[in-house]
Amino acid sequence: MDDIHQPVLLAEVLHWLAPVSGGIYVDGNLGLGGHAAAVLEHSAPAGRLIGFDWDEEALVRARRNLARFGARALLLQRNFIELEASLAELAVDRIDGLVLDLGLSSLQLDGGLTAGEGRGFSFRGSEPLDMRMDRRGGLTAADLLRDLSAAELADIFYYYGEERQARPIAGLIVERRRHEPILTTAQLAALVGEAVPRRFHPRNIHVATRVFQALRIAVNHELENLAAILAMTPSRLRPGARFCVITFHSLEDRLVKRAFRDDSRLRVLTPRPITPGAAELRRNPRSRSAKLRVAERREEQA
Repeated sequence: MDDIHQPVLLAEVLHWLAPVSGGIYVDGNLGLGGHAAAVLEHSAPAGRLIGFDWDEEALVRARRNLARFGARALLLQRNFIELEASLAELAVDRIDGLVLDLGLSSLQLDGGLTAGEGRGFSFRGSEPLDMRMDRRGGLTAADLLRDLSAAELADIFYYYGEERQARPIAGLIVERRRHEPILTTAQLAALVGEAVPRRFHPRNIHVATRVFQALRIAVNHELENLAAILAMTPSRLRPGARFCVITFHSLEDRLVKRAFRDDSRLRVLTPRPITPGAAELRRNPRSRSAKLRVAERREEQA
């Protein structure tokens, strides 16, 4: 297992998912395979796992980390919204649990999974403003910054990043791009710092954090994809199966909370989200914003 990969809320996920031998489980966002490995270990000898990740580089690492489980692990380079089609292809009608960790891996945040090929998820260096999880197609963050109007950019920053200075940031982006393209994380981070008056700079996070979050969400259609998997998963769960979702910001958490509460097929098991304890926070400070919510598939009506 990759020694720098630290799956978030691992003990809590295992407790609530409660994997058993013979069960079929889905990891909807494999990353480097930390949660998947634990599920396979705890469902030995006959538990199976179907893993999804649309990041090719992450999937290469996950395959290496999970190779010891052989045919018990089936890993697919697909987005989790392809769940229903994939289960149909595999002739799997129902599953015994699904875990969805919506966070980025440390390798993605620290400059990409391939040395020198960072994709702009972090602003601590100077990387290309790509931000695509799946680089086989689609628009990059640089494309959005080049093509969208000030109003469209402001909406992205406000609704996906909850950035209160969205308009002045978007205005400065449009002004600057007339003179030079905005292509790197360093350019964008500096521009945001300039656009936001010093008195409005947050104390605990970088001033550009919310803008970067918003662009990543927009590029990867993250909220739309989350809404889709929340709607489709309950019909694929056996009665008693668990649906575990780890979110990292309030937009995701609100979506999960409402979907679990409003779906009559589900019973909410965590009225309040589970958060990392002190020991995990010391070991992995990046886990501080993680929230785990769990729901269980109800028995079907006769």
